[in-house]
Amino acid sequence: MRLALVHARFGTLELLRYPSFSAPTLALPAVFFVFFALPRAGGREAVLLASFAAYAVLSVAFFQFGVGIATDRARPWETYVRTLPVGAGARMAARALSAIVFAAASVGVVVVVAVPTTSPDIDLPAWGRLAVALAAGSVPFTLLGIALGYWLPAKGALPVANILYLTLSYAGGLWTGPTGLPHAVERVVGVLPTRQWGDVLWSAVLGRGWPIGHWLALAGYAVVFGVLGVWGYRRDEGQRFR
Repeated sequence: MRLALVHARFGTLELLRYPSFSAPTLALPAVFFVFFALPRAGGREAVLLASFAAYAVLSVAFFQFGVGIATDRARPWETYVRTLPVGAGARMAARALSAIVFAAASVGVVVVVAVPTTSPDIDLPAWGRLAVALAAGSVPFTLLGIALGYWLPAKGALPVANILYLTLSYAGGLWTGPTGLPHAVERVVGVLPTRQWGDVLWSAVLGRGWPIGHWLALAGYAVVFGVLGVWGYRRDEGQRFR
């Protein structure tokens, strides 16, 4: 655990020294909230706040894990680190701890912008449920980011991550809420992991029950993406040290 904490500390400091990463990660979801949520917030303030909070977490999952891992793999330093007596679990835990810091900060910026501008009607228990839904629901997307990081080369990771990130965010309703999508899109988005996550988040802030089906779907996606991530890691290790 100590090694994971040390690695997380230096990994976080490294990212903070790159404003081109840290500034967009923290600010972009709040900027999108201003552009897309404020004009249509009437009566849906809580739903849109939850949606863009998830969008903030999603950006960290795709870019800090997906693009970050793919970029690290292309560096000679990564080959050296892989020869040290530090297990992959400690390094992944460190990356996860660093991601939690950025995700929490990005969500905080969305909340700071959303609360005074839209006054969402969210009571204290709903805030707690939202936090649980954000943390638990982020797991499959973090695993998807890890899978992308180990399967894609450094030059391909950024465009693929962008396409998936924007497509899943929009089609899952994270920019519009559950009723703001075109009818043609609405008919096919029910199977997307972001839509399953959105339904959990919207239920959290609206004080509704959590249908077990949404959680089971997210768990299923987590298993699939986790298998892809482990497979990609072992594939990369086999190519690097054979």
